[in-house]
Amino acid sequence: MRQAKVERKTRETEIAVELNLDGSGSYDIETGIGFLDHMLEQLSRHGLIDLTVRVQGDLHIDGHHTTEDTGLAIGQALRQALGDNRGIVRYGQALIPMDETLARVALDISGRPYLIWRVDFSRPKLGEMDTELFREWFQAFAQAAGITLHVDVLYGENDHHKIEASYKALARALRQAVAIDPRQAEAVPSTKGVLGGTL
Repeated sequence: MRQAKVERKTRETEIAVELNLDGSGSYDIETGIGFLDHMLEQLSRHGLIDLTVRVQGDLHIDGHHTTEDTGLAIGQALRQALGDNRGIVRYGQALIPMDETLARVALDISGRPYLIWRVDFSRPKLGEMDTELFREWFQAFAQAAGITLHVDVLYGENDHHKIEASYKALARALRQAVAIDPRQAEAVPSTKGVLGGTL
């Protein structure tokens, strides 16, 4: 079982994450931001990743630190659970429709973090969450997980649909990428023989 536990404590947030890549998509998530909880539930359920998240953050200021640090902690847990990346498919992609919206995610568990973000919103908030913070979550997640991540909403009108389709697409692309490839279950999927920051 590829599992990890991460605890992260700063003056701004205190976070505990438990993650199981070989789970059933069960979740228990409390970040203090309802909309962020809803998105992380999508990540868990559609990625078949068991995920427990507890966050105490400085929400009396705003949601920035809570959102960013939650992305960092989950990304770190993903990286730990993958270990040396032996046997994984490595690449994943998903095209997810949600009503009028179509979102695309492509990723590479490369050890070289990079985010391409092409998601535009028409309003400043969804629930109590600033829409500008979604990019911060994806950036932090990609950085800590060590993945190259491209997120693109091809078209859409409803901001809720845009971001929910993006999280669902991330979930499905991750599910594909972290799967064990039966043809190379003992090999690291790279001609270099290693993944994880080696160029």
